Amino acid sequence: MSLYERIPNNVDLSTDKRLLRALEHWLPNYMQWWSDMGPEGFQADDVYLRTAVSVEAGGWAHFDYVKMPDYRWGIFLAPPEHDRRVGFGDHFGSPVWQEVPGEYRNMLRRLIVTQGDTEPASVEQQRLLGQSAPSLYDLRNLFQVNVEEGRHLWAMVYLLHSYFGRDGREESEELLERRSGSSDKPRILEAFNEPIEDWLSFYMFTTFTDRDGKYQLLALAESGFDPLSRTTRFMLTEEAHHMFVGESGVRRVVRRACEIMRETGDDDVRRQGAIDLPTIQKYINLWFSLSLDLFGGEVSSNAASFFSAGMKGRVQEPKYADHLALEGSYPVAGEEIPLRNAMNEVLRDSYIEDCEKCLERWNRVITEHEIPYRLRLPDRRFHRHIGAYAAHRFDPAGHRLTAEQWNERRDEFLPAAKDFAYIRNLNTPVMEVGKIAHWISKPTTGIHGMPFEFEYVRREQ
Repeated sequence: MSLYERIPNNVDLSTDKRLLRALEHWLPNYMQWWSDMGPEGFQADDVYLRTAVSVEAGGWAHFDYVKMPDYRWGIFLAPPEHDRRVGFGDHFGSPVWQEVPGEYRNMLRRLIVTQGDTEPASVEQQRLLGQSAPSLYDLRNLFQVNVEEGRHLWAMVYLLHSYFGRDGREESEELLERRSGSSDKPRILEAFNEPIEDWLSFYMFTTFTDRDGKYQLLALAESGFDPLSRTTRFMLTEEAHHMFVGESGVRRVVRRACEIMRETGDDDVRRQGAIDLPTIQKYINLWFSLSLDLFGGEVSSNAASFFSAGMKGRVQEPKYADHLALEGSYPVAGEEIPLRNAMNEVLRDSYIEDCEKCLERWNRVITEHEIPYRLRLPDRRFHRHIGAYAAHRFDPAGHRLTAEQWNERRDEFLPAAKDFAYIRNLNTPVMEVGKIAHWISKPTTGIHGMPFEFEYVRREQ
């Protein structure tokens, strides 16, 4: 199969010989990376996966069995908007760019590389999880997330190869050379160097860290560089499923804990082989705080530069009245900051509001079971390593702690080694059709109209 047939696309790949040659050179290295760092132990299995074959309503979600190394990682841009204009910043109202503006070349490359680096990183973080999947349904969802993160890497590499020449080709190779958690060549953003060794961590990551990805993509979708905007708009259609996997996964863990508490009258569901609500809270504290750091510092000259250049805007920029943001201010850490310098915080606030809605949905499950407990997001100052609060220690309610107090109480707030060990010990694989682990409830519906009792992964015998 020729490369442009193997890679479904709407960018006329078959007619762009230069791009075709660049991708033909990159593809073997990508496949070697997937072999080395993709899901371990399942490459020969048939998985019921969704593949995007076009951007039309009937084409972006084609379902069938496929072996992951044979997955068709496509390159798609959302349809162009007629006479689209830059929606914010110093170039507000000007026609969007179809080529890279020379004065913003380095800035734009940095944005694309940082976004692109997160995609293979999450695959690396999750590569061993399949070996402890709680059901074939969950195993399939893990692999769907993995292959789509691979496709999102292709989306960023397409931009690098198409618009950045030799620099872009070199950056594309480096995207395959960095490794999550490596001491020599770690991934760019710290949350993508954290190990994900159990399924509760996976569900939290896809709830909170992929939700950060949603907001970064929404901000880039406003970009005045039209190819980046169109690329990220299509990526958002897939990102929604990743968050569904996480949010529904946590909800099912919460539901199972509540069911056991009601059935047994025992508040300590660990004695019943499930995950207790206080431990779920600790995992929320960890992954939410790590994800908050991904937005960067509260006051940021880089964010101001991205906005002024028209490269990265606010979520749903058209809803704002002032698209120049030259005169307004924004409250940050108790101070009023010039609005452009507070763009990271504007984006973070939108994210926190979205996460609060997610917590409400989890808490409804607890309320339905008449259990007097409530899950909460920790204060934004808690467990921060970047920005205004990084030099200090706070408890989840936002109260200031000394270093000594933090060290004494840390295991109250965040998962301790014994918590991680307990969760890992629960994660014994369940690979029978229609079966599920004891610590999580079944989903209410299956995938693509299929029941839960469906062979979502056909294991090689």
